[in-house]
Amino acid sequence: MSKRSVVAPVKQTNELGKVVAANRTMSGLPLAELYEPAGGAPPTVGRPGEYPYTRGVYDTMYRGRLWTMRMFAGFGTPEQTNTRFHALLKAGQTGLSTAFDMPTLMGRDPDDPLSLGEVGREGVSIGTVDDMTRLFAGIPLDQVSTSMTINASASVALAFYVLAAERQGVSPNKLRGTIQNDMLKEFIAQKEWVTGVKPSMRIIRDMFVWCSKEMPLFHPVSISGYHIREAGATAVQELAFTLADGIGYVQCGLEAGLDVDAFAPRLSFFFDVHNDFFEEVAKLRAARRIWARVMKERFKAKSAKSLLMRTHCQTAGVSLTAQQPLNNVARVAVQALAAVFGGTQSLHTNSMDETYALPTELAATVALRTQQIIADETGVAKVIDPLAGSYFVEALTDRMEQAATAIIDKIDAMGGIVEAVEAGYPQREIATSAYEFQRRVEANEEIVVGVNRYVDGVKHSSIPTLKIDHDVEIGQIDAIKACREKRDAKAAKAAIDKVRAACHTGDNLMPRLLDAGRAGCTLGELCNVYREVFGEYRDPGGF
Repeated sequence: MSKRSVVAPVKQTNELGKVVAANRTMSGLPLAELYEPAGGAPPTVGRPGEYPYTRGVYDTMYRGRLWTMRMFAGFGTPEQTNTRFHALLKAGQTGLSTAFDMPTLMGRDPDDPLSLGEVGREGVSIGTVDDMTRLFAGIPLDQVSTSMTINASASVALAFYVLAAERQGVSPNKLRGTIQNDMLKEFIAQKEWVTGVKPSMRIIRDMFVWCSKEMPLFHPVSISGYHIREAGATAVQELAFTLADGIGYVQCGLEAGLDVDAFAPRLSFFFDVHNDFFEEVAKLRAARRIWARVMKERFKAKSAKSLLMRTHCQTAGVSLTAQQPLNNVARVAVQALAAVFGGTQSLHTNSMDETYALPTELAATVALRTQQIIADETGVAKVIDPLAGSYFVEALTDRMEQAATAIIDKIDAMGGIVEAVEAGYPQREIATSAYEFQRRVEANEEIVVGVNRYVDGVKHSSIPTLKIDHDVEIGQIDAIKACREKRDAKAAKAAIDKVRAACHTGDNLMPRLLDAGRAGCTLGELCNVYREVFGEYRDPGGF
């Protein structure tokens, strides 16, 4: 057996404020916090918290602080989601993550004809600052980290969030959290947009500039591979396209005149974690290494914080099955464990019932408890990066890095990710991979338990599901009409005109959106200005 050098144990506390369990196994065998070869790990592996960050972005990792347990939640009215937020926080959740309904994501008000039948169905309905205020009622926004999964209308949602905090007496510089705001992956995979690729990048640029000055604790983009993977990409494609998107956003910030070290530390990432346990662990390790190298060598970042890939992970929604839905609890547990071994900073675990509807409170609680069992019962947080040095894990990490880098190089040769997206390259690659996976499932070459093996013949689930009452839509329509009636119509029109003018002149949109929110303008009205000035995007198809 080779000699090991270890780091002496130190007393640390996790995010919940509890002292981390004694460094020993359940049998009482002592454990060091860190294991590595006596001569040190190879340079490509390194040490936790040191370049190239293969072993994690922090030197103590979960010994110093557990990952944030950030359960995705949102449905119906702001009041209904607020109740769910409070329940999750009471159950031990340590960060909020907000799901919005389709009209909000697409920049439509609840009374828009295109919103009919969708209000509050797949997330919470937000059309005004009043809605956002009710959503976070009783939740001190200077004490809770909030993630918002919204993209095409993210600029307006961010303005409304800042104004909701303003009503609590909380200034923007005290707000912590993330807004997804990743339009490149929308064009690649999720297909929720308002305007085209280049106008969307301009809006994101304005948010980068404003947040770098006004919201230094907030992440103005979460570069998302999750939806790329959910659309059918392989793990390698998810890794490559996500990092290529990240490179595109760094270039966007530089083109806005920002110093790379002024905004790069506030970039964050979001990955899907699927069923192939070791591939997912290797993917996250390779991602940190590639990103650190790109930031150091390509963008010449000088701050170590600019090199860190801090990431949120979510278990794979596309892996959940309607058949035998209780099996999804096991799938989620394995995927969550892979995210933890991969070194995530934040984690959402899907609920067993999400193939049918938004999760019930019971299913969401079971999903949260899955994370808590991993954190508090399995012992995986007692040792920093325990899989490091595995022949298989290190070899697979190297191969993931090589394969993803080859795709990034191809995108660079096309002129960058914006040009690649406009040419449809990522879209075609993902469509091909999705088709091939489904072919393998139908040919029984890829096994899905309960679907093409160990089938029990039961067609319908007996588990309870969440029902969204039609009264939600009626109530939100009434609320937004009341908002328009009570506001100063002239002030609202003047505020909208200033947003329109900024779209034309290139002035930063964020201050104008904040003024518009204060004047009672709605999300749909402001997104319609984008449609009017920049044009509404249509998918060219062909994928």
